[in-house]
Amino acid sequence: MRLPTLRLAALAAAVLVPATVLIAQDQAPGGPAPADPAPVEEQLEPNPSGEEAEPTAAERAAVQARDPLEIYADLNLFGEIFDRIRAEYVDPPDEEKLIRAAIQGMLTSLDPHSGYLPPVEYADMREDTSGQFGGLGVEIIMEEDLIKVVSPIDDTPAAKAGILANDLIFEIDGQPVQGMTQDEAVAKMRGPVGTEVTITVLREGVADPIEFTLTRGIISMRAVRWSMEGGAEEGEGDIAVLRLARFSEQAFVGIERAVEEIYEQRDGQAPKGIILDLRNNPGGLVDQSVYVADAFLNRGAVVLTRGRTESESARYDAVPDPLDAKLADVPLVVLINGGSASASEIVAGALQDHKRATLVGTRSFGKGSVQSIISLGPDGAMRLTTARYYTPNNRSIQALGITPDIEIRQVVPEELQGRDEIIGEAGLEGHITIEGQEESTVGSSVYVPAERAEDTQLQYAIRLIKGEESNQAYPPRAE
Repeated sequence: MRLPTLRLAALAAAVLVPATVLIAQDQAPGGPAPADPAPVEEQLEPNPSGEEAEPTAAERAAVQARDPLEIYADLNLFGEIFDRIRAEYVDPPDEEKLIRAAIQGMLTSLDPHSGYLPPVEYADMREDTSGQFGGLGVEIIMEEDLIKVVSPIDDTPAAKAGILANDLIFEIDGQPVQGMTQDEAVAKMRGPVGTEVTITVLREGVADPIEFTLTRGIISMRAVRWSMEGGAEEGEGDIAVLRLARFSEQAFVGIERAVEEIYEQRDGQAPKGIILDLRNNPGGLVDQSVYVADAFLNRGAVVLTRGRTESESARYDAVPDPLDAKLADVPLVVLINGGSASASEIVAGALQDHKRATLVGTRSFGKGSVQSIISLGPDGAMRLTTARYYTPNNRSIQALGITPDIEIRQVVPEELQGRDEIIGEAGLEGHITIEGQEESTVGSSVYVPAERAEDTQLQYAIRLIKGEESNQAYPPRAE
């Protein structure tokens, strides 16, 4: 029997109303931000780009809304189709799957970044953005059908138990690793904190296999790796290269720790320059992008957000702190490419607008929207685009990207030429458009060589800081 129209409408509304906002991917979660956000309309910076301003909230609200009866009629149509599928489809359908597919279709019709997250995907997403999981604490690679330990992570169950670099894991809980993919092996080693897993390793110089029974602990994924470059040998020199892989909750902590380690290694002496590598960084949490930009700025806006509601419109500012004071006189180069998206573009745009850094590489991805992750309780969550963001100079990069100050292209191997470029946000079907704003129509490379000596962009940035290259964009000068 079909549900009455009004009852169906009420049911649909109840399904879609969020119970609470737990976290926000590409949006700051609840908690203290670097500065109290204020409505954007009250604190807009000058607009040197000359781009047309977005319609105000009042102007958008003035658009004629649909008659509620029309909406109920459409919901009635949905109910009719749902009942016909249940009654007449060739095989009895999974009704929960049907409803979730309808929800997914509704959300994905809005833009490429909105969507429904079933419970398992929601749990994976929370683990991804937190940068923490239950596991053993080993960095691994696949080698000859076995899992090779690249390095145990300090102060983790693996390190404490005595697992060493170059150990070969060939059994996990008695099951041979041979035949597993690396992802399958990782999944077996991860699990709830406090649970046990037994791994058996082969070690060079030891005749018999060694068995370890480990209790899983909380493992923090390393968001930042660093090295010193610019010397005669790779890994030596006085220029710090900080590679930030993702804006998880570990991003700013990783930057802070890396800076501390660099100064400790150099007996308190500042590096000659810093290269912040954001290439192929897909973004993450906006609060982390604000903190990372704040590490190099002591004042001014980092990002402006504008949404449909006043709560989604805010300005986030940098504030003076010991970290940016320590780095104030250290030259900064930021590397970007076609895979630098979202939170990466927030950082790059802020440092470029404030003339704090010189951007080197190729045009960024162009994702200028903010997604909130809204919990649906036991039914997972929905990812919903709730705002657009703008750089401190009021620039929107949506479907356009950030153009580097100095464009440097990689030398792409012949077999990859033509396949290393993506158009970015502008190439995604259904992307959000901004009336009157230009969009990217050509691709930007995402290729980064594995060998640093062959990394044209990185090597150019090193020579730029050393003074072996010159460009009017370096060092950046405030106008």
